[in-house]
Amino acid sequence: MTDERRRAVRLAYDGRPFHGFQRQPDVPTVEDAIFDAFRALDVLDEAAAKPDGYAAAGRTDAGVSARAQTVALDAPDWLTPRALNGELPDSVRAWAGADVAPGFHATHDARAREYVYHLYAPRDPSMGPGFDDDRARGALALLAGEHDFHNLTPDETGTVRDLDATASRDGAFFVVTLRAGGFARQLVRRVVSLVAAVGRCDADLDAVDRVLGAEPLDGPDGVAPAPADPLVLWDVAYDCEFSVDERAAADARDTFGSRHAGLLARARVAGRLRDGI
Repeated sequence: MTDERRRAVRLAYDGRPFHGFQRQPDVPTVEDAIFDAFRALDVLDEAAAKPDGYAAAGRTDAGVSARAQTVALDAPDWLTPRALNGELPDSVRAWAGADVAPGFHATHDARAREYVYHLYAPRDPSMGPGFDDDRARGALALLAGEHDFHNLTPDETGTVRDLDATASRDGAFFVVTLRAGGFARQLVRRVVSLVAAVGRCDADLDAVDRVLGAEPLDGPDGVAPAPADPLVLWDVAYDCEFSVDERAAADARDTFGSRHAGLLARARVAGRLRDGI
């Protein structure tokens, strides 16, 4: 079509219903939902594997959510976030877009990616195992900077990363924010798992030095990934400006607000059951 141009779209999604972002046979994925919407809008032919120029900022694991997953493709001018939401499931919402250069690649042109992990870590021992924020921050400080994270990912290459790591306290949650140019598989969740072990006094700071050392750690000495549900792909930085589609953004806020209210109600029921037994 003559009116096509390369467009980038910001997507937010609740990752719990999906087996990750990337398409897989026989299981629902975020990318399947996006491609189904493209086909419903006649942006993607039934016989085509993917749209022209298509790429995504990254792949999130099963259960991981996103605020700013970004996809780019050659699309007509009318393919706005608002139009895309008309065909997406409620668990996936488009909310911003940008016209980008013809050669723009959503994966390779990303300058940085930021993940946020909401670790349930109450400091009060009556609410859980207890948590020492200072110990956890000490572990994060050791993990920040450029390191070979080969003991915190199943990847065999691309394990050297320059990691910006910060944390904040939000009630019962210790919120870990990790930013880098890119992330090896499971790196964020394994970093959080190690930090959590130090904060709960299940490991000491020497464990961080061992993990960052050259010797491979396997078995009980290895670090398993933290659960996926509390993790969000929060931001992906590019050298372009995204315009928020206000109606699409309002729709997204309403949709996720309703999901939030439902989860709060379910959490209250679970709490009452706990307290009543």
